[in-house]
Amino acid sequence: MRLFAPAPAALGPLLVEELEVLGARRPRAGGAGVEFGGDLRTAYRVCLWSRLASRVLMPLARIPAADGDALYDAARELPWEQHLAPSSTFAVDCSVRDARITHSHFAALRLKDAIVDRFRARSGRRPDVDTRDPDIRINLHLRGAQARVALDLSGDGLHRRGYREDAGPAPLRETLAAALLRFAGWPDPQRWPALLDPLCGAGTLPIEAALLAADVAPGLLRRRFGFEAWPQHDATAWETLLDEARTRRERGLAALPPILGSDRDASVLRAAELNAGRAGLAGRLRFERRALEDWQRAPAPHARGLLVANPPYGTRLAPGDAESCRTALAALARGPLAGWGMALLLPEDADWPARDAGRCLAVPNGPLRCRFHALDPAPHGAAPAPEVDDTAFGNRLVKNERHLARWRKREGVTCYRVYDADLPDFAFAVDVYESGGERWAHVQEYAPPPKVDPGLALERRQRALAAIPPRLHVAPGHVVFKTRQRQRGGARYQRRGTRGTLLEVREGEARLLVNLHDYLDTGLFLDHRPLRRWLYENARGLRFANLFAYTATATVHAALGGARASVSVDLSPVYLDWARRNLERNGLGPPAHTLVQADCRAWLEDGASAIEPFDLMLVDPPTFSNSKRMSGSFDVQRDHPALLRAALARLAPQGTLVFSCNRRGFRLDRDALPGVAISDWTAASLPPDFSRPRAAHRCFLLRHG
Repeated sequence: MRLFAPAPAALGPLLVEELEVLGARRPRAGGAGVEFGGDLRTAYRVCLWSRLASRVLMPLARIPAADGDALYDAARELPWEQHLAPSSTFAVDCSVRDARITHSHFAALRLKDAIVDRFRARSGRRPDVDTRDPDIRINLHLRGAQARVALDLSGDGLHRRGYREDAGPAPLRETLAAALLRFAGWPDPQRWPALLDPLCGAGTLPIEAALLAADVAPGLLRRRFGFEAWPQHDATAWETLLDEARTRRERGLAALPPILGSDRDASVLRAAELNAGRAGLAGRLRFERRALEDWQRAPAPHARGLLVANPPYGTRLAPGDAESCRTALAALARGPLAGWGMALLLPEDADWPARDAGRCLAVPNGPLRCRFHALDPAPHGAAPAPEVDDTAFGNRLVKNERHLARWRKREGVTCYRVYDADLPDFAFAVDVYESGGERWAHVQEYAPPPKVDPGLALERRQRALAAIPPRLHVAPGHVVFKTRQRQRGGARYQRRGTRGTLLEVREGEARLLVNLHDYLDTGLFLDHRPLRRWLYENARGLRFANLFAYTATATVHAALGGARASVSVDLSPVYLDWARRNLERNGLGPPAHTLVQADCRAWLEDGASAIEPFDLMLVDPPTFSNSKRMSGSFDVQRDHPALLRAALARLAPQGTLVFSCNRRGFRLDRDALPGVAISDWTAASLPPDFSRPRAAHRCFLLRHG
């Protein structure tokens, strides 16, 4: 027979090697998998042992499919009674590629009708359709005016090994995990006598590594295969293959090398242990609760081995975490695990700051474009990583913390900037957030210029991250790292992860929610602390408008200060929901304090004209925005005159408008605002922790002349 094993095109060469070992004849990789020859035992063996194929298909016929009728007529002539019993259930899976029939569901229905009608005409009985758990699966693939009809011998996809009931967040498909291990050359006792996954999640990579190293057939764990209900199934041949696989498993498990998985999340480690137990590996793998950065300070578990990891990507998980993980992995490659190889699955565009590029292979991971990276250990005697002295950085942290202590105590400040690129070799902004008796460090690295050696930049980053916890009295797991680059199009506000952890912090009388992980900014602009205090002290009895309100922290302060009414306008529903929570946390809300989702410029022209003028307004726009929800783009240097004129039209005669922006080099166009009294309030609006030569923002007070 000629058989077909579907798999991503990039994995074709690896799958060809695997099929050759399993006895397949003349395997040949194509665009969507590998075609190979063999008898029924070969097909069974591939179903039982393949770690990379998604299915095993046995082609039955190629038939015309210029339209639905042609497909139906040809399919009805096929001898379906050889493959189905009238008492069986079946399902049709259809794929379409450049075909005359473009709708896969329609094609599947026509094939189903042909099968059912043939049975009904011959015996008066027909098999039933069961799309969830059929006895037999029929695979239909259309291309051009032709169709390939095949019997799916695997039934469910072969990635469903049977051990993973607890997947955890962003799970890695088992076939892709096995492919990554194969690409790295695992198992190889001489090169890799041990394996570590420091980001193991629910344990897929350690479990797949153990099944490979112990010579355990992945199909042994499955409930059943598609061929078991096939009328031509050879039960004797199948039982012989199962007995052989069981014998090999017992022999292989006795010689399993050390395999360790770790994660900072206790709940996913419990899932990993349960999954390992279902895989027959209970007590044979080690799982430890440990953060990735802790490996930097721990001795290597073995002198040599293979580190495997599927770090977070920043799509389903926080990109700050993604950057931190890649940085920490690269540090391990240069430090404690310099004698280890690495096998990583990374996004296609991810910056990998390791010792060299290694070997890589582009692969799809669901809808994501990714790459396998396989890196050999650093050669013996290789030049050591550049030495970086972090003494000055650590001393500056301590000095700044001590300098701010008296002011913080006097003002009751719990969230503040302690370091902002004070030293040219350590270009970081370090903020401290206190919440519920715990301290967090929010660390943003200003992206180094291309001329800086990546290895040196990496070493500085690692030394800085290691220096922060003891100097600032922060637990290592409470350091959140991000890279800050020039942002366009409102990217500073875009979601970068889905962790969703909100911390409550105190600022004066206000209780505010911050998110340190999921966005570039945290929901609380620390440089606006004096502005918020000023609003608290000057808003009593006034109507307040907060335009580009973000998370409405300024509105909370104005309302707590006695503002009789407020309107907060922002285009983002996410941030308005955050604003609603901030208001509710302080016992505030409608009808006195309302939130409006709108483009602020359009709202000033339309919605604001129908309501009473405001006594106090805050206008704090982004530097640039081209959001799809707004009309055109916004550039603060270009558009601020028109924006301010529209806002001043809604300001009461004796009112005050506060305008702030953080565009570097911003120049207020006073000539475009005739009849307006303007005061530069920048110096007074900057707190001591932002009193540096380069102002964090520009701020102006505007009143009618």
